[in-house]
Amino acid sequence: MNIEGLGEALVAQLLGHTLAEHEAVTHEAEQATDETTAEAPTREALVHSIADIYGLKKEQLLTLERIGEKSADSLLEQIERSKQAPLNRVLLGLGIRHVGERTAQTLAEEFGSMDAILSADEEALTRVNDIGPKVAEAIREYFANEKNLALVERLRKAGLTFTAEKRVRGTTLEGLTFVLTGTLPTLTRDQAKERIEAAGGKVSGSVSKKTDYVVAGEEAGSKLEKAQQLGVKVLDEPALLELLSS
Repeated sequence: MNIEGLGEALVAQLLGHTLAEHEAVTHEAEQATDETTAEAPTREALVHSIADIYGLKKEQLLTLERIGEKSADSLLEQIERSKQAPLNRVLLGLGIRHVGERTAQTLAEEFGSMDAILSADEEALTRVNDIGPKVAEAIREYFANEKNLALVERLRKAGLTFTAEKRVRGTTLEGLTFVLTGTLPTLTRDQAKERIEAAGGKVSGSVSKKTDYVVAGEEAGSKLEKAQQLGVKVLDEPALLELLSS
């Protein structure tokens, strides 16, 4: 959850390791060999999942090495503050396979709440730009696991942010798939992508029979050739802008 003050050494202690053990493991990692193995914790762990962080007490923190009253109070304050982190940060903190910062942000903006993401099937997920079948499957597998669902509910009860401002899209290009290739005269690739998506269109990275338009600029390569082979309509930047304004 990107909690300030919760560094590697402190996390190691929360997981049951001493500072000496953590430093030894760090040193071994720097000298990494195939035989390097992590030592088992020598004392009882205070946390077993990210949800446990939100139940930590001051007296527990004071049992850790190099943690005094001031440090404990500061960490608890930062933990409390992290509850205000946006939904995309919560999603990222869950550690869902294939879900990085960009995908977490997209999920939050497209669905607007954790509950909507939980109830979305693979078809609904793949309708979202930048989410393909592999990512959609990983998301559904994660939320189909009872232990993961229990973790989500614990985070909900802890008071983390489970809603986000849902992105409002236009409908001008709804249902249309575009592929961008080459350098456009005035728009960057990202700007063109944002404008297409804002109008309800989808931008794909590859040309197929399902592609509606290929937007081609200078030095367009194999994507343009494939579009011509498949008979996909090719647009230049002025034609794209006209389509966006129609």
